[in-house]
Amino acid sequence: MRGVRTTGHHFTVPLDHARKEGGTIEVFAREYTSTDHDDGVLPALPWLLFLQGGPGGRGNRVTQLTGWMKAAARHFRVLMLDQRGTGLSTAADALTLAARGGPEEQAAYLAHFRADSIVADAEIIRQSLGSPPWTIFGQSFGGFCALSYLSFAPEGLARALITGGLAPLSGSPDRVYRETFQRVAARNRKYFDKYPEDRLVVSRIAGHLDNVTENLPTGERLTTRRFQMVGAYLGGNARIDGLHYLLEDAFVDTAAGPRLSHTFLDQVGALVSRSSNPLYALMHESIYCQDQASNWSADRVLREFPEFLPTAASPLLTGEMVYPWYFDEDPALLPLKETAEVLAAKSDWGPLYSAEALRRNTVPAAAAVYTNDIYVDRDLSLETAAAVKGLQVWETDEFHHDGISDDGEAIFNRLLRMTGWQ
Repeated sequence: MRGVRTTGHHFTVPLDHARKEGGTIEVFAREYTSTDHDDGVLPALPWLLFLQGGPGGRGNRVTQLTGWMKAAARHFRVLMLDQRGTGLSTAADALTLAARGGPEEQAAYLAHFRADSIVADAEIIRQSLGSPPWTIFGQSFGGFCALSYLSFAPEGLARALITGGLAPLSGSPDRVYRETFQRVAARNRKYFDKYPEDRLVVSRIAGHLDNVTENLPTGERLTTRRFQMVGAYLGGNARIDGLHYLLEDAFVDTAAGPRLSHTFLDQVGALVSRSSNPLYALMHESIYCQDQASNWSADRVLREFPEFLPTAASPLLTGEMVYPWYFDEDPALLPLKETAEVLAAKSDWGPLYSAEALRRNTVPAAAAVYTNDIYVDRDLSLETAAAVKGLQVWETDEFHHDGISDDGEAIFNRLLRMTGWQ
């Protein structure tokens, strides 16, 4: 396809890597290579494993090599992983989880869907492919997985590249969300400085939703707090201006007065639904948990930032935080409400990182830290970077969280050179 070959790979892995007798699941990964390389050359190319953001996002599907993948395919066979539970790997959603039993059983099953298990899957895949230590590239949550890889299986790595994904190594999720809310508030201010008319539009939509029933294409009523989720646009260079286009045709005049347009509701519905990635809502806060419960951290911390409350006079837009009411308002999540409550109360999460292993790290590693990233805080990222021996940091304010969507080729090449690639 347009200069790219693709090959699908299927692997059988233990559900619980600590208990091999606990059953198995399937994990899928798709290999991408450039047709600039002759068939005979491919076996000699080293592998690069891409770890997707999320949690709960399947590997990218592409029909041509562009951006960072174009850069990577010059040197590597790129392996795009469908992390367990996503894509063509054994599914984990409301339909399939029902077969696991009730909420307790479903939560126990999902406890094996965090970074440590993804890393253990990756090592089985690497060995099955006959690859020597390989290069990994982690974006966002994929960077969290890269830190787990450096902690628990560094012998499998030739180098690690990370963009927007240096997780805090310890501490409560609360401190993550306190920093996140502050950065999202600052991003709101910057956005409304650029598009001052949109401040009035957002406030008008919020007031309208409080008084007029507007339904999304999936049938449920759109609430103000769910509308605020469109703030996900604020996390990127490449997307922020798209928010303005979303808002500009929000209203239409009807015989009954102003109503939200079908065009607007269709777009908002696609943005706020978790039907295609329920694992994101179920597992998001657990990616910060070690020996403690999240207890709906973002929802609790939100109360410290009343400007984000839907009852505020001019409510701010939120980011990618997850709240318990998601499971009341999103039809795709309704069957998983009790499971989500069990996961939020779970306090016996195992470790995701080894501080000692990271202090002794010998794997060449480089990370891009985005100064104004609203999803992975800059200060917490630099704190983590200082705890990983030999990790080189490139801090930049040129990009936001979606930097590799903006100029992935340049970012990838820079990080690769920082790890000593010639």
